[in-house]
Amino acid sequence: MKATQALHDLGQSLWLDNITRDILDNGTLRRYVDELSVTGLTSNPTIFDEAIGGGSAYDAGIQKKSRAGLAGETLFIELALEDLRRAADVFRPIWDRTGGTDGWVSMEVSPLLASDTKATIESAGQIHKLADRPNLYVKIPGTPEGVPAIEEAIFSGVPVNVTLLFSREHYLAAAEAYMKGLERRIAAGLKPDISSVASVFVSRWDRAVADKVPPELANRLGIAIGLRTYRAHCDLLQTKRWRDLAAAGAKPQRMLWASTGVKDPKAAPDLYVSAFAAPDTIDTMPEKTLLAFAEKGTVKSPMPKDGGEAEAVLKRFADAGIDVDAVAKKLQIEGAQSFAKSWTDLMKRIAEKGAALATT
Repeated sequence: MKATQALHDLGQSLWLDNITRDILDNGTLRRYVDELSVTGLTSNPTIFDEAIGGGSAYDAGIQKKSRAGLAGETLFIELALEDLRRAADVFRPIWDRTGGTDGWVSMEVSPLLASDTKATIESAGQIHKLADRPNLYVKIPGTPEGVPAIEEAIFSGVPVNVTLLFSREHYLAAAEAYMKGLERRIAAGLKPDISSVASVFVSRWDRAVADKVPPELANRLGIAIGLRTYRAHCDLLQTKRWRDLAAAGAKPQRMLWASTGVKDPKAAPDLYVSAFAAPDTIDTMPEKTLLAFAEKGTVKSPMPKDGGEAEAVLKRFADAGIDVDAVAKKLQIEGAQSFAKSWTDLMKRIAEKGAALATT
């Protein structure tokens, strides 16, 4: 049995953290579904920037849309949604079979809107409408400005993938926004069956402190933060507030483990994937990580709901001078800046390609 199948059998969803037109055209995505238990995918501006710049698969689409007068973000959103609709259709049978729990794809709002709550809300609604697929999440960052947009999007019926979460506190703020949105729907006489996932980024923690801690703490912080956050998630699902929402028809906001590809070449390729095996959660993996895990990965015991040794490990990091709250804030800011840079680079690349192709 492949390790990916074992992880699937444990109850965890495996999503691909990648999308390109090539893997749709050549059947690779379909093969990952059939052979590697992949049941969804995620995208971000960096992924699309690399996909569009890495070959000619998008040239015809850029040329056609440029000649039709489209440019900038409008052109890109149409281009990206063409891919994501196709991917959503691949996963639609899974979405139907699981009652909407699995089988999702994701599309990001412009990272340039990260500090503009009102514009983020408007963009999320537009993307949801344009996508015209029930199994497409709109990704909204869980930044202080993004949290109100998450609540409003859920209230308005837009499924949300909350991205750029790095800590227990980030997760709880996103979960609060999700529950408020659902409670407002109930108060307005609407069904509270709007889906959401909370994406917690893992490996960036260890890269951030790699040169600041002793060797015995190498590659342990991301896992400890994840365990602490998972405990908070499990505890939340036991509260009366959540049980009342569930009784009214609400769906749990599932934990999604993001950035699970290792950054340290000395670490085992399946370090994070094995550590974050847990039922009713999602692991979204870069293609390289997915293939390596399928070949040589191992599935050990599920994540402990009580957080295991997380607090003991985090105390050791505190003793080593690591302020996890400060690092979490820094990682979220840097993550938003990185996505904004990729978005800007992407708009520049599309403009250059559009201008060049318009004359051919």
